[in-house]
Amino acid sequence: MRTPARWRNIGRMSLDVEHDSVRTLPSEKPIRLLDNAGHAVRGAAAGGFELPELDTLLELYRRMVVARRFDVQVTALTKQGRLATYPSAYGQEACEIGAISAIEAQDWFFPTYRDSIALLTRGIDPGDILQSFRGDWHNGYDQHAHRCASQTTPLATQALHAVGLAHAARLRQDPIVAMTYLGDGATSEGDAHEAFNFAAVWQTPTVFLVQNNQFAISVPVSRQTHAVTLADKAIGYGMPGFHVDGNDVAAMYAVTRAAVGRARSGGGPTLIEGLTYRIESHTNSDDPTRYRSARDVEHWKRRDPIERLEKYLVSEGALTESLRAEMTDAAEAVAAHTRDVMTTEAELDPLELFDHVYARPRATLLEQRARLEAELAEAATHAGAAAPHAGAAR
Repeated sequence: MRTPARWRNIGRMSLDVEHDSVRTLPSEKPIRLLDNAGHAVRGAAAGGFELPELDTLLELYRRMVVARRFDVQVTALTKQGRLATYPSAYGQEACEIGAISAIEAQDWFFPTYRDSIALLTRGIDPGDILQSFRGDWHNGYDQHAHRCASQTTPLATQALHAVGLAHAARLRQDPIVAMTYLGDGATSEGDAHEAFNFAAVWQTPTVFLVQNNQFAISVPVSRQTHAVTLADKAIGYGMPGFHVDGNDVAAMYAVTRAAVGRARSGGGPTLIEGLTYRIESHTNSDDPTRYRSARDVEHWKRRDPIERLEKYLVSEGALTESLRAEMTDAAEAVAAHTRDVMTTEAELDPLELFDHVYARPRATLLEQRARLEAELAEAATHAGAAAPHAGAAR
């Protein structure tokens, strides 16, 4: 998404600071540009940022509507047994969409297992996104074509990959930015510490987005850290940290866009915490009622990120009924396509297990492949021989 030059300059000024200024702690209250009722926020609460223009907000709204419909559809398919598992991002759309929309086509994205809607927004087909969740492939899309790494289940490992790529790009004077998402639980991992430290020491063009949905499966943030905010961790590494209302897509986009501009111009990494909430369970195998109350869930439902932006756009006369209908139709088309690809049985070749392991396959790997190929051929021969007898029995 392209942003007006006027807004880009405002965001850049907010982050182009002297090194000593980086030591300023993030605000305890999260930065927001729209309050829960959809009213514009200005002054200190806005953290020096301003609302993006209406065209930008409309596009962010459209992307969240499509993402929500996709997420709901995939959750339904998982309950029907079409997928082995699925980690929903329902309620986290502002974090996911606001940040992913702030990078350019040439930039790289390193997601977690929960970031399917960010990949969808990046232009990856639903069928390719969901192949790993169905068990067809470990990764179903072309990483280089989309500039998106594979979704990772191990916590925080992708942060190291993002920093490594960003460092290599900096050495090659390639003006790209690497952005990675982490959950609140991932900040407790050693890999996160190493990624933050390396990025700050070497001033890599990396943007870290911590989606603080307040639970690492069943473990609350209060049992993970004693810091006031997760963004406070940034000061220890010597990089800027921002505590943002993660249900305010305008604020998420504005702060991330500024961080991306800073990284691209040689200003180094930024840590952004988006305070949000996971409405659905951790995955379809989780029972969230064992560790959180229905009252808390209802409280956060009233802070819905899509409804918040919708109220503002309607009040500004930017979101008309016809435009809303167009967006709804687009979302339904994505849902229908998702159903189609997930209700079609995949044609799998077991020999693909050996592809892409090594650039030049080792002898032992080729031997294993040959043995499996022989076993498959023998099984096919036996199946073919048994078929007429099965028919005769009927």
